[in-house]
Amino acid sequence: MVIKTFEVNPLQENCYVVSDDTKDCVIIDCGAYYDAERQAIANYIRDNKLTPKHLLCTHGHFDHNFGNDTIFDKFGLKPEIHANDEALIADVAHQCEMMGMGLAYYRQSPPIGHRLEDGETITFGTHSLKVIHTPGHSKGGVVFYCEAEKTLFTGDTLFRMSVGRTDLPGGSWGELMDSLEEKIATLPKDTVAYPGHGPKTLLSDEFSMNPYFR
Repeated sequence: MVIKTFEVNPLQENCYVVSDDTKDCVIIDCGAYYDAERQAIANYIRDNKLTPKHLLCTHGHFDHNFGNDTIFDKFGLKPEIHANDEALIADVAHQCEMMGMGLAYYRQSPPIGHRLEDGETITFGTHSLKVIHTPGHSKGGVVFYCEAEKTLFTGDTLFRMSVGRTDLPGGSWGELMDSLEEKIATLPKDTVAYPGHGPKTLLSDEFSMNPYFR
């Protein structure tokens, strides 16, 4: 499995293009804001002759979804997100205003293509990703787990030695702690986590040194 990371927008969000030998790929959290960022992702997909199969969203916050319209326009994919964040992703413009961020490069997100459910499997090529509902940062937050590769895409649920904020609408500290303990902590320690911001990390390091694990 090949994981290409694009650090995008003023909040330095990680957009991932994940592919395998079949050349199928998924795009996770396309937060590309500026035109150059949007074009870089499209160029990577085309230059490597990849076939996008899914546009996956870990949650509905604006910085993870700016570029959804570009993926729809160029590849015909609609965002796939948990139903509990459907209203959130539809209100990206208002989120920007709340955070004091300009809308010069904002474009309306396409309609939802699929509502993710806890425990379902997303397939592409010879790989699969399990959807794990991890509310706390938002009501509909999810992570994507590839058991075969021991790889986890955590969005803003888990960062290297930290966790996502819970003071935005729909956030809950108690739910986030439950998600860490009941969902993330049950995964193999040698799993590599790719977060929504910052560097990748190993779950064994998080279990032993991240202060937010009980």
